[in-house]
Amino acid sequence: MNKPAQSVDAHSVMFITPRPEVVMVEGKGSWLTDNNGKRYLDFLQGWAVNCLGHSNPGMIEALNAQAKKLINPSPAFYNEPMIRLSNLLTDNSCFNKVFFANSGAEANEGAIKLARKWGQLNKSGAFEIITFDHSFHGRTLATMSASGKPGWDTMFAPQVPGFPKADLNDLDSVKKLVTDKTVAVMLEPVQGEGGVIPVTKEFMQSLRKFTKENNILLIVDEVQAGCGRTGKLFAYQHYGIEPDIMTLGKGIGGGVPLAALMATDAVACFVPGDQGGTYNGNPLMTAVGISVIEQLLAPGFLDAVRAKGELLSNELLSISVEFNLNGERGEGLLRALMLSSDIGGKLVELARDRGPEGLLINSPRPNLLRFMPALNVSDDEIRQMCNILRELLKQVV
Repeated sequence: MNKPAQSVDAHSVMFITPRPEVVMVEGKGSWLTDNNGKRYLDFLQGWAVNCLGHSNPGMIEALNAQAKKLINPSPAFYNEPMIRLSNLLTDNSCFNKVFFANSGAEANEGAIKLARKWGQLNKSGAFEIITFDHSFHGRTLATMSASGKPGWDTMFAPQVPGFPKADLNDLDSVKKLVTDKTVAVMLEPVQGEGGVIPVTKEFMQSLRKFTKENNILLIVDEVQAGCGRTGKLFAYQHYGIEPDIMTLGKGIGGGVPLAALMATDAVACFVPGDQGGTYNGNPLMTAVGISVIEQLLAPGFLDAVRAKGELLSNELLSISVEFNLNGERGEGLLRALMLSSDIGGKLVELARDRGPEGLLINSPRPNLLRFMPALNVSDDEIRQMCNILRELLKQVV
């Protein structure tokens, strides 16, 4: 006999978004369980945060071991995990310096500050950073201003000035915005919130060439696309280019609050007083980050991510043909299915509410679905998700 559903009294939680009347209480791998015992196949994973799924043993071991030793010595001192994770990141990228933060928005704020500081020192106070329509860089005032999300320009007006918007994959639109005030161009290698739109190789390489020729910094926001999500450790590595600044968040902590701002020696120009944060480089979080990055770098892991990405892509293409939809796109295990009408929200609700097991997916735009499973999701779980999707599409389409 099914037990009655437990009611949820969340009156003290500030309302910022509609939430279903369930409380998530447990997770294992690709599965979440709520307070009524219902299980959900999780293809959200905290919006690409839980890159190793729920309750990853390596992360738990790192968290427990570090908690017994040292949680927070203050950012006035070095700590061992901070140094180890910095070395791991620089040894496996084109960057030389790392500043740790707590969220992707905070890392992007730091990138904006660093670019402006570099402009003060090297470009007569140039401060404008060209960003792109439909981009998403965070929810602070500056990162909202940098974002190209429709409607955000008036939500908390006035905006922070200095972020002209170009069109993604259109170099001419970038060139038209360049003035003597331009210090950098900032972009996501795959626009996640914008609808999983990858930057083309031709555009990225042309943009890097143009920015170098004009003494303009290139900033890649890899908060969603980084840390193995696209099948390489960092998404910029698909393009054969080297940016000046990179930001990481979400996957780098695998579920704990951790982010990073990375820069080359030539750009890392902060001086004491310019940048800080109470928890930056916290050993508890960076110890978890070490476990995450080491697991991503394990032999064969990223190869498997690319293979799973191909499987998901092929399954979604098959679904698109079956239901006369508009195809799929993405990179690695960050993918979208383009729908034939604005039914994304309806599919998300049906997927979550179906029984006996639910499915967690996302619709950043009404006419598409986004998939961000754990990078160690199984092939069977990918097929299971796609079969549930077929079942739901038969109801709606």
